[in-house]
Amino acid sequence: MSVLAASGSPAAPAPVFSLDGIAALARRIREPVHVVSTPDGRERGLALGPSPGFRVLGTLPPLYPEWLGGRTFCEAHGVRFPYVAGEMANGIATTSMVAAMARSRMLGFFGAGGLAYADVERAVHGLARELEGRANWGVNLIHSPAEPALETRVAELLVRCRVPRISASAFMDLTPAVVWCAARGLRRGPDGDVVRPTRILAKVSRPEVAERFLSPAPAAVLDALVAEGRLTREEADLAARVPVAEDLTVEADSGGHTDNRPLSVLLPRITALRDALGRRYGYRRPVGIGAAGGLGTPGAVAAAFALGASYVVTGSVNQTAVEAGLSDEAKAMLCEADIADVAMAPAADMFELGVKLQVLSRGTMFARRAGRLYAAYRDHASLEEIPAALRSALEREVLRASFDEVWQRTRAFWERRDPAETARAEADPKHRMALVFRWYLGSSSRWAITGETARRTDYQIWCGPSMGAFNQWVAGTPLAAPAHRTVVRIALHLLEGAAVLTRAHQLRTYGVPLPSDAFRHVPCEPS
Repeated sequence: MSVLAASGSPAAPAPVFSLDGIAALARRIREPVHVVSTPDGRERGLALGPSPGFRVLGTLPPLYPEWLGGRTFCEAHGVRFPYVAGEMANGIATTSMVAAMARSRMLGFFGAGGLAYADVERAVHGLARELEGRANWGVNLIHSPAEPALETRVAELLVRCRVPRISASAFMDLTPAVVWCAARGLRRGPDGDVVRPTRILAKVSRPEVAERFLSPAPAAVLDALVAEGRLTREEADLAARVPVAEDLTVEADSGGHTDNRPLSVLLPRITALRDALGRRYGYRRPVGIGAAGGLGTPGAVAAAFALGASYVVTGSVNQTAVEAGLSDEAKAMLCEADIADVAMAPAADMFELGVKLQVLSRGTMFARRAGRLYAAYRDHASLEEIPAALRSALEREVLRASFDEVWQRTRAFWERRDPAETARAEADPKHRMALVFRWYLGSSSRWAITGETARRTDYQIWCGPSMGAFNQWVAGTPLAAPAHRTVVRIALHLLEGAAVLTRAHQLRTYGVPLPSDAFRHVPCEPS
């Protein structure tokens, strides 16, 4: 039987040989550990200090949660922990969540996606005042193919307000808006290196999209921005020397927009691409690679770091935090989820393209009902062409209003937000049908946020399998109750557990036989 030994105690006890003793000492991650063996080499053990009569086979230094990721990431963003709270859209990732993360020396992004410009502007100004002087906070810039003007306005707002970090998400290609954010304000430092006032963290799930963010911005886009007077020639020239994004978040099987890719396949593929492009372009520093999607337990977080991630990004699990902008009823539904209680459904912002996102399926009919709307859109050229029986069923069972009623509400919305959409819909019956059906998709998310109990079965709640895994992990602990879940406590518990599991794996590589419970971490207050 093997044993472990950790040094550092004034009066070190004898080496431990029991499996229970091994498991207990494996969790003491903040102390150096000496792996020892008996003189005949038959048994390995653990000592808490010098142990005469035992051979020292190896020593593991202390391990702290903040050491799990890339130190360059922490230094670049002014954070202690390589951990990011992601930008859950429609303001579900609230300003209070971002501020809490910043004060705890982590990084958080405000969920600007899906919000009206005025709401984003109000949040950005508030964060800029509250977190003035800090670099470890940011705002989401989401690709908006249906509203390119809004994407541009938000980009200009973020640069104008000097938001230090921008998370670019859902992009399928580079747009002038995201290139402008990356290039605006570039200058040469004293050492000749390129200094960036704003750092872009791009969230990707496809190698072809990753390549665009890992490469310098296209010359044609830069030249056009110079011609428009939005960039100087020097800024464009410097942008041609650096990647569009200096950090790339590899998004695996996540809630919301996702390609459902397994992290163990996707992250190494994009890491290799990062290295190849770094050599091709001769970058002076490598792009940081982070991991997102499916990270709801210490094991998942530890696995992401073991794959080489410099940082991790959580999303689904933070929706149950007290700071999250989601109704108590929706949070309670999330707390009941298991790993299979998710489904794919049409995305409101990319409805016409057939893009899907991952949502909660337990307790809500949203995925099925939204799928019925997309099928009707796909199969018919206009609302008028939909057969009477199908129209009646959609109005009664999904919309709970007539097509005409919904169109009047939709028309009033777009008259305020972007009158060009109304004009286009009046001229294009197919587009008018899309806007009517998108009313349901957009409203269903708002109902979950505000807690519209009468529409509970229509709640659209973005969620990946990690939510169910998290619920199983915290069952029977204080974190089982939403009232005890703050975004910072969730982060610290996940990181602490990941460090414990990492230490257990390290010890196993020394030939120490560990019991299975050494690879389980019950949430408790981190030291």
